[in-house]
Amino acid sequence: MASPAADDYLKTVYAHTEWQDAPITPSVLAAKLGIAPSSVTEMVKKLAAAGLVSHVPYGAVRLTDAGTQRALAMVRRHRLIETWLVQEFDYGWDEVHDEAEVLEHTISDRLLEGIDARLGRPRFDPHGDAIPDASGAIDREPFVLLADAPIGHTGQVLRVDDRDPELLRALEAAGVAVAATVTITASGIELGGARTTLPEGASGVVWLSA
Repeated sequence: MASPAADDYLKTVYAHTEWQDAPITPSVLAAKLGIAPSSVTEMVKKLAAAGLVSHVPYGAVRLTDAGTQRALAMVRRHRLIETWLVQEFDYGWDEVHDEAEVLEHTISDRLLEGIDARLGRPRFDPHGDAIPDASGAIDREPFVLLADAPIGHTGQVLRVDDRDPELLRALEAAGVAVAATVTITASGIELGGARTTLPEGASGVVWLSA
């Protein structure tokens, strides 16, 4: 079942549970993809028939082993392209997501391998998301969402969600970057040892090392 639409579904299902444990439902999948629920239902049935997802009516959608491998291949494409655009073409981290959404379906495996080699086999994209290797292996250290980090916790920024360009720009202006050190205090957030006011919504899109 080779199609860009199927790949987008699989990648979205994978990404939903990459940084939290709750499985994705068809209604959430429809919202993330911006597609009518009825269309999602039909595609999920096709993906299940192809052995790429498991699903029962009104239940969660989960990737099979085959679906996971295909999703990881698309995640690898997307994140390598984002890294390539930032490092080679001076894109900002707030500009690359939509570009990668288009390019990931068009470049050849040969070009993707060339990009990976030129970049020095990067392990993480500009937002801190781990890049799977060619076999689908992926490394990720223990993490905690900023909103869930307890008072007294100090950790490095591991990942910032890339779907809201405006919020990414606001976070960058506030000094938030991958590998920056954040401490949770009784009075708020310290970034690099200095008291910092983060933009609204930041606590739900920033993950720290645990």
